[in-house]
Amino acid sequence: MQKILKPLAMASVAALATACAGNVAQDEEIIDKPAFTSADGVFTIDALEALGRVGDPRLSPDGSKILYSVSYESVEHNRSNADLYVMNADGSDNVRITRTARSEGNAVWTDGGKTIAFLYPDSEGKSQIWMMDADGSNRRQITSDGTGIDGFLFSPDQKKVMMIRRIKWARTAQDVYPDLPQATGRIIDDMMYKHWDEWVTEIPHPFIADFDGSSVGEMTDIMADEPLYEAPMKPFGGVESFAWSPDSRQLVYVSRKKTGMQYALSTNSDLYIYDLATGQTRNLTEGMMGYDTYPVFSPDGNTLAWLSMEHDGYESDKNRIFLLDMASGAKTDLTAEWDYTVDDIAWAPDGRSLYFRAYKDGVMPIFNIALADARITQIAGGECDYAALLPAADGRLVTMRHSMLYPNEIFSVDTASGDITKLTAVNDDIFAQLTMPSVERRMVPTTDGKEMLVWVVKPQGFDATSKYPGLLYCQGGPQQAVSQFWSYRWNLALMAANGYVVIAPNRRGLPGFGTEWNAQISGDYGGQNMRDYFSAVDHVKAEPWLDEKHIGAVGASYGGFSVYWLAGHHDGRFAALIAHAGIFNTEAQYLETEEMWFANWDMGGAYWEKDNATAQATFANSPHRFVDKWDTPILITHGELDYRILSSQGEMAFNAATLRGVPAEMLIFPDENHWILKPQNAILWQRVFFRWLDKWLKPNT
Repeated sequence: MQKILKPLAMASVAALATACAGNVAQDEEIIDKPAFTSADGVFTIDALEALGRVGDPRLSPDGSKILYSVSYESVEHNRSNADLYVMNADGSDNVRITRTARSEGNAVWTDGGKTIAFLYPDSEGKSQIWMMDADGSNRRQITSDGTGIDGFLFSPDQKKVMMIRRIKWARTAQDVYPDLPQATGRIIDDMMYKHWDEWVTEIPHPFIADFDGSSVGEMTDIMADEPLYEAPMKPFGGVESFAWSPDSRQLVYVSRKKTGMQYALSTNSDLYIYDLATGQTRNLTEGMMGYDTYPVFSPDGNTLAWLSMEHDGYESDKNRIFLLDMASGAKTDLTAEWDYTVDDIAWAPDGRSLYFRAYKDGVMPIFNIALADARITQIAGGECDYAALLPAADGRLVTMRHSMLYPNEIFSVDTASGDITKLTAVNDDIFAQLTMPSVERRMVPTTDGKEMLVWVVKPQGFDATSKYPGLLYCQGGPQQAVSQFWSYRWNLALMAANGYVVIAPNRRGLPGFGTEWNAQISGDYGGQNMRDYFSAVDHVKAEPWLDEKHIGAVGASYGGFSVYWLAGHHDGRFAALIAHAGIFNTEAQYLETEEMWFANWDMGGAYWEKDNATAQATFANSPHRFVDKWDTPILITHGELDYRILSSQGEMAFNAATLRGVPAEMLIFPDENHWILKPQNAILWQRVFFRWLDKWLKPNT
């Protein structure tokens, strides 16, 4: 049962202009919600770019208010900006409390809900901790750190603060030869010298300092006497990697205490507990060999919960909920009988159960698991994904949810009745102007006698008597869910709104269908998951409304690998292809990528291991070995700052297609990484994407 409340209108920009005066840098323009009017009711690139992006909800200590952010993109200024809002817990009295030229981040309630702390740049552009009253007034800078603060977490008694700061990691030319001050060469003598989109010159460390309510004392690096280990872990770790004990005497943190080649080969992170009184650190998960992450203390501090993977080197392993009895040291796998991977966790206020999110059957519901008997109950579901867990003492749970047809908004769930209340309507005015595509769930037989969930996304105003071109969507990861996800680039609703029927299979290797289904893809690149793609396409193209002569295949990362592989094996199924940031030559990829644990686990090992049957099968199936069969027009896109899959992979594929006489086009971004993030680049990518598809799949237009 759903109950929808209409939120009150947000405070006007004009009313806030005076209240927030002095917060704006004089040389920068404020990015506000862009004006948008739809001429024809079709979901377009312009509509996608105009949407507000809701994020980071925080429940006040007494549960009466919700703090959250909304960001908008400016195509003109080619950047985005987030501001903060506060509303009552029922969605009423929704007020914007910042209007600034740069984004507020990491915003949290402090002083019992009287104040808010957040990150914001100082006059030199360095991120610092700031504070303001709960209504956005009395804004003041708390830190003036020369390196900047990347994240922070106050202790429960708010007398201490943990701050993430960067320390020097790499050896520079000047360290070795001080007489060459302008030399730019990097001297490298071990692995993990690059990560994701950066040459690693600094790493994050946790620092602790006293806090008196208005200023921060001297900072202490709690890992200063150890080798240069990361905490949190690059590239995406943040404050979720830390947990204060309820008595504020200890801090638990996540670290993979390895460097160089050991770091590149292993996913074995551990939870460490630092005692503030003694300065001693202890490993809580010694002997647990996979990723251990996301520590959270129970309300009474007697139990620590966290997410744990079993196997070293397997980054897509099942995430289990583990419990540690802080007194006895006993560890318990609470989800031993649960065959799905857990995404995040939050304690119920009474400490008797945990809420968690997990992919299951193509969506991400919210579940509760009881500590007494590990009984699991679904709390909130539907054809959508939930994206936050904020339990309140009165039985409510604040969350966000989205689907393929709408982005995140904030909701409240009554955990007893299951009633769901919509609290924000940030984008309702835009969607009120649009007729959106539709999404259909289908179960499709596979070649090995199983059934596979396939999402079929149909254009708005779908007419079963007409013919539509089709798109096979190939997911990346390779173990990233095809759930009811919302994307600001690989947006399936936008593809359908442009007149395509989108076929999105939950092929082998994706979470939400049990650990066996999830794990099957490792060591089987070009195997059963590709046959799953063919099963999905062949099933849907049997429909009279799908134009079987005009079907394309598109995908990024492993989805890009899939497109390259399909190019040499599709037997005439596809009339156009698009690969973004894909692996073309797996032998080159093995030595080009930075996270060797991924290559070893998923590819099976190195290509020179001639007696390794799994590795040899992987490299024998490399897409570049089948270029002689390429005959389908292909668009290739890539970012030059992508150090996970180098842009040379795309360049090789483009050159191969061109030399073969296959119609090809390439779009390279010198300032983007694995994703295309800058607003104008994102629009350029979408325009080229649809121009290419329309050229080959809509011959009559």
